Amino acid sequence: MLNVSGHRLGTMEIESALVSKTDLVAEAAVVGRPDDLTGEAVCAFVVLKRSRPTGEEAKQIANELRNWVAKEIGPIAKPKDIRFGDNLPKTRSGKIMRRLLRSIAKGEAITQDTSTLENPAILDQLAEKL
Repeated sequence: MLNVSGHRLGTMEIESALVSKTDLVAEAAVVGRPDDLTGEAVCAFVVLKRSRPTGEEAKQIANELRNWVAKEIGPIAKPKDIRFGDNLPKTRSGKIMRRLLRSIAKGEAITQDTSTLENPAILDQLAEKL
């Protein structure tokens, strides 16, 4: 659960809204990060059904996804940060490692155990900001 400006939002609701954009999004994970203005900000990690966008194209797709979430759930649920990757950090059994995503969203260095991570290179890719 996230507490954004006094509103309680479920991460699964936002993830479902992102993935419901079936023509564009293959997979999504949402975590919260501290924010001075709203208390907690929504940070989304998205895998597209096409190659990972960069530069201006990435900003345009991120805005499209923000507007989609606002339409599906409401403006309060719009992700503040959207980061694109070729895939999400998962264990070999397929579970998304959300604790690593939270560290990336906060801008912290990854100091946790990553020995069960399927593809460690994905962490550097997701750490890149738009």
